[in-house]
Order: sequence, then C-alpha cells, then structure tokens
Amino acid sequence: MPRSHPTPHPALLPALISLALCAWGPASAQQSAAEESVPLRGSRVLGAPAKSRAKPALVISAGKVTAQADQQAEAASDVELRYGELVLNADKLTYRVVDDFARAEGQVRIHHSGNVFSGPLLQLYVSRFEGEFLTPSFFLGATGGAGKAEIIKFHDSEHLSATQGSYSSCPVVEGQEPAWQITAKQLRLDLAANEGEADGAVLRFLGVPILAAPSLSFPLSSERKSGWLPPNIFLDNRSGLELGVPYYWNIAPQRDATLTPFVLTKRGVGLDSEFRYLEPGHAGRINVDLLPSDRVFGHSRWDLKLNHDGFFGDWRYRLKSERVSDDDYWKDMSRRVESQTPRLLASDFTLNRQRELSWGVIDTYARVQRWQTLQGTDVPSQFDSPYQRSPQIGVRMTTAADEAVLDSFRPWGRKARLEGGLELEYNRFDLPGSAPAGQARGGQRVHALGHVAAPLGGEAWWFIPRLSVNAATYDLDRPLSDGRQHVGRVIPTFSIDHGWVFERDTKLFGRAMRQSLEPRVLYVNTPFREQASLPNFDAAPKDFNFDSIYTDNPFSGVDRVSDLHAVSVGATSRWVSTAKGEEILRLGAVQRFLFRDQRITPDGQPVTQRFSDLLLAAAAHLDERWWADSTLEFNPETNRSVRSVVRARYSPGPYKTVSVAYRLARAQSEQVEFAWQWPIYGQPVTARGADARGGCGGAWYSAGRVQYSLRDKRLTDSVAGFEYDAGCWVLRFGLERLSTGRAETNTRFMLQLELVGLSQLGSNALKVLKDNVPGYRRLSSDRSPSSDFLP
Repeated sequence: MPRSHPTPHPALLPALISLALCAWGPASAQQSAAEESVPLRGSRVLGAPAKSRAKPALVISAGKVTAQADQQAEAASDVELRYGELVLNADKLTYRVVDDFARAEGQVRIHHSGNVFSGPLLQLYVSRFEGEFLTPSFFLGATGGAGKAEIIKFHDSEHLSATQGSYSSCPVVEGQEPAWQITAKQLRLDLAANEGEADGAVLRFLGVPILAAPSLSFPLSSERKSGWLPPNIFLDNRSGLELGVPYYWNIAPQRDATLTPFVLTKRGVGLDSEFRYLEPGHAGRINVDLLPSDRVFGHSRWDLKLNHDGFFGDWRYRLKSERVSDDDYWKDMSRRVESQTPRLLASDFTLNRQRELSWGVIDTYARVQRWQTLQGTDVPSQFDSPYQRSPQIGVRMTTAADEAVLDSFRPWGRKARLEGGLELEYNRFDLPGSAPAGQARGGQRVHALGHVAAPLGGEAWWFIPRLSVNAATYDLDRPLSDGRQHVGRVIPTFSIDHGWVFERDTKLFGRAMRQSLEPRVLYVNTPFREQASLPNFDAAPKDFNFDSIYTDNPFSGVDRVSDLHAVSVGATSRWVSTAKGEEILRLGAVQRFLFRDQRITPDGQPVTQRFSDLLLAAAAHLDERWWADSTLEFNPETNRSVRSVVRARYSPGPYKTVSVAYRLARAQSEQVEFAWQWPIYGQPVTARGADARGGCGGAWYSAGRVQYSLRDKRLTDSVAGFEYDAGCWVLRFGLERLSTGRAETNTRFMLQLELVGLSQLGSNALKVLKDNVPGYRRLSSDRSPSSDFLP
C-alpha cells in the first residue's frame, strides 16, 4: 500500500501519487517496447506475470513520480521504496525495472533486517541487495551500536564491507567525536554467521588509542568467537599490579578454552587456563592456574579445579575438586580460589542412581570425599579438619502405603496414609594428613536411619505422628579409653508435628490485607543413650533458629542424637496485600519447653532450665521504599539477648539504596554494617547517554559496603568505590579489603572501564559491587539497542 501522508495544501494535491512496481526482473518479450512518458495523477499498478506473483511486491510512493511503462520510474519529494524487509527513503529516486537497479540521492535512509544506513548517495540492485553506499552512517540492530564509513558495499542481504569505518555505542553529535570508538581500514561483516573482521583496528577512548591490532575478528552478538579479549587489570598489596590478556578459543560448538597469560609485578609471569565442554551425556570444566616461579614465595604456585557431570546409563556421576600448591595460596591468590571455604578445599566424587518403583523410590549412591586443609603456621588460627569419606556407600528407600491398605484406619473421620523411609550406609572415615594432632584418626561405621509416619491434614491443618530410629555400629582404628574397638548403639525417637493456618480479611494502615495466624506445636521424645565415649565423625550442632527448633534432633549428621523430651510451641502471623499478593508484615515467636534435663547438648553442658531461649522474628515492607527485618534470641533467665540481627534498607528509586545491619553473638562477635549505592553529582543519564564524549553531563555515583567489628575495634571485609556514568561508557574504581587473619588483610584496588555495547576492561569491579551491596543495580542495565543513535 502507498504510504499515507498528512493532508497538504490543496494546490499540492494533484502532485501526490503512488506507484507499485513488481520487481520481477527484465521485461517480458511479450511486453510492448514502446516508451510512454506519463506524468501520473493518482495511482497506477504495472502488472506482472502470474508465475511471479509469489515474490514480494516493490512499492514506491512519493510526492511526484514519472514512469516509462514497465521500464523506468523516477520519483522525487519524500520518496519511499518498500520491498520485503527493505524500506528506502530518499529525496530523489531512479528505478530501472529491466535490471532491478535503484539509484537514490539526497537524504537517503535504508531500514533492512533491523539495521539502518543513511547517507547522500546509494546505488542498489534491490532484490539481491547488492550495491554501495557513499559516506554513510549506520546502526546495527544486533549490537545497538552505530558508526560511519567512506563506502559501504552490500554483497548480499547478509554480507557487507566498509572502507575506513568506525563504530561506537555513543550517540552521534555534530562536530564531536564519540567518547570511544573502534576505527578500521577495512571492516567485513557476516550477519548470517554473526561475526566480523577488521584490518588495522584501533580502539580509542577520549581520543587516546588504548588498544590496537593489525587484524582482529569479533562476534556481532552473544555468539562465541575465537580471539583476544579485553585485558584484566588487578592491583593489591600482596602481589602488586597484575595484567592479564585472555585469548578465547572457540574449539567447537560444544568445546572452548580461555588462555590468559599474566604478569604480577611482585611475583612473576604465569598462565591461567580454562577448558569447557558440553558433550552428549557429560559436561564439565577444567581450570589450571600456574605461576611457575613465585619470586616472593620462592616456589611454583598452582591451582587445579575440576568440575564434571555426566551419565553412565541410568547412573549419574559428578566430580568437583579444587587443589592448591600450598597453605598460603588462599591469601596470596584469593581471586583464583573458588571454594566458599577458602581454607578447606574439597575433592568430591559421587555416583548415584534413582529409580521409581510401584511402592516408592530407591536411591543407590557411592561417594569418595577428600579434604585439603590450609592450616598455615599460625597455631591459634588452625582448626579441626572434617573427616574424609573413602568411601561412602549407601541406599535410601522411601515409600507411601497404598490408601486401600489403610482404608479401615480413619482417625477423626479422615483416611490416613503411611509414609516411611530407610537409609543403610557404610562409611570409612579418616583425617587429612595435615590435620592437627589430638583428633581421633578414623574408623568404619555402618548405620541405619529409618522412620515411619502417618500424616493427617487438610487445607488448613496437619497432624503428623512419626517414629524414627538411628542405629550405628563402629569399627575403630584405635581402641577407646575402655579398650573397645567395636561399639554400637540404637536410639529411637517419637515426635508429633501439628499446626494450623487461620486466615481473615483485615486492614493495615488503611490497606486491604489477608492476615494469617499459623500456630505450630512439635512434641519430641528421645531416650538417653550414652554417646560421650563414641566417636563423632560427622555430627555438628545445628544453628538455633526458627527452622531447627522444629526438628527432632539439634544435631546434623548421624553420630550424635540428643536425649530431647520437649515441646516446641510457636506462632507466625502474616499480613499479605490483597491487591498485589506481596507480604507486608510478618511476626513470629517460638520457644521450647523441656520435660526433663537434656544431657547430650551441642556444647557438652547439660541443660537443666525448662524453658529454652525465646526466638522472635519480624519483617516489614510497609512502603515501596523501605524493608526491615530482625531476629532475636532472648534468654529468659538472664533477661539478655544472646544473638540478634537487625537489618533495614531504603531504596527510593533506581540506583538509590542504603542499608544498615547490626549483628550480635554475645561473647563472640558484635558487628555493624553499612552498604549503599547513591548518586552524588550530576543528573542520571538516559539510554542515549549524556553526550557524545560523556563530558560533564554524566553522573557520579558511590557504592560500597563497610563492616566494622565493635568487639575487635577494626574494619573487617569492606569495599568502597565510585562510578561515573557517561551513558555510552561507565568508569568504576575503588578499594576492596579482605581479612586473611587476625592481623592480616589483603587490599585490592579496583579499576574497570565498561564500554557499553562492546566490553569491559580492567578488574571485575562490577561483580564485586553486585556481590557486596544489597540492592545494587548495574548503571548500564537500562541501555538497549536503539536507532536513535543515528542523526
């Protein structure tokens, strides 16, 4: 259809016309060769042979069109040509039907497959999209960036080349160079393969060349492409300045590798490497970080990480391992250690198969677990190592009895069902060679954990009686104090878990709410069995909180079962907005009452007081800008809090967040924390950017987190930095402080330049801020591809 125009002055109406031409190649021999020069009034369509009707129509609309029937058309004044995905606008257009050739002059603009080109002169064979554009500017929809060139040649709809071209994601401003840009003598783009090649490429930032390459290739989207990546730059007080230049190798669609040679000014030259693979039935990653000769340490340093998952038939196996060269590696090379416990590194291989049967599920498994403990020479900071499992072999079975079997058992008029489970397991335990003296060396354990339950309930209540047993037998490497090496015990536990959920409609601060009241009671009775003389290979105290108080054993693992005869009583109330469905307010309290003294406890001291510490919790989101939550453990005998956490966050808008926290563990630690992201100067920029060079129109932000120990009167792990957002580039810099001992710290300097739409150079300050600042938002997160980058 011809393009519609606003109604013009009546004198111009006769000049408004539209012409539809079908681009089906040279004119048929059956067509008349006579030329007819017709100044058109209204519209006219030149027919096409029936066999070409399936091809897209070529439509021209303009203020004035003159045509030589089925041979040539000339258009002027607000010209538009449409053909499939191609839209061409120009001041003047000449189109030859015979060879499908168009010549456009004046303010020429092409829209094609999300890309936009504009300039003064275009020559194009329309249907095959082949031709050239003189001195055009362009926008690439795949990357959201723009640029210009002396000549752009279109080889077809998916291949083009540019001579003396430039590219940037910064907006174009007349008379100004963009803040950053890549220039190249020759640029070739393969849109089908999503890759480009540049000869004589130079990356400039604020007019200063910062990277150059005689030839390079790059992806046009998130697709992988072999080549050099932006350099990594780090600076800390232990290793000095680090510079690394990664090379990415796209080996195959399912395999790749990254090799990063690096230099540490204090320590020497090394290589980081990563190999990834994704094959049918298995996938994984291998990392090897090598520093052949550490000038400070005096020896070679290395870090090996293995991650592998796969299937062998219906068996699944997994390997996850990390090993380092020495006990001080976690201090000197902390950035390279992945483990969440950097001084305790695991090597874990598991194998398991799960099968669903008519009566339930059976899970068979095997495991080998080893530890590397980085103890160091500082005796006060050394710790007890966990035991290794070499091996662990077991089977777990869970089942639910058919309801027909229990049809005659109907307490409270409701049909009950039985649930049960059984775990049988063998373990061989030993200690790593570097474990401190004084720990039992190891031994073998065979245990059985079983339970049966008859849950009842409805939509708003549950009642679950449960009987469980924990049985274990030990074969120890060394005899106990009484001379025994073979010992065992059997410990039963009975519990009842009962709860209700009541709801009502109400109002809170004038807002419609759905309020719930959720009382819960847990009764537990476990007889006393002497366990002080038995080994403890894997049991550990659970944290005392709202979850653990509703469990039947305050220990995790197998080797310790508390003689608990108690009832836990608590309630939670929630206010949920009926309009949005979000929780606005939550209040909770729970306490345990002992019917007898508890002799087996996490700290080894018998508990004689009947009432446990009272647990209180509250969380509020009363306003879109405010969040707060708190937990408190209160001792009723001393009338003092034992542990408490109070947190609050204020977020009035994008890139504005402030949070505070206070944490107390009496006689252990007391800490305050302050975190923020906040604009400090200038107006926030839009996706278009402040200006081409980012000048003084950008905005400054500060972000960080500071932790202070009130007990030790010193700063602990903290980070503080600044960000400058210029729209098409963002600069981040700051300091990160990590505690590596009682009087040791590692301080890093962060510096990162993000060229929006291209890449990030320097250290990964963005990740550090995201990991440390609650509610942190990336400044460039709202940048999206837009053809507004073109003038």
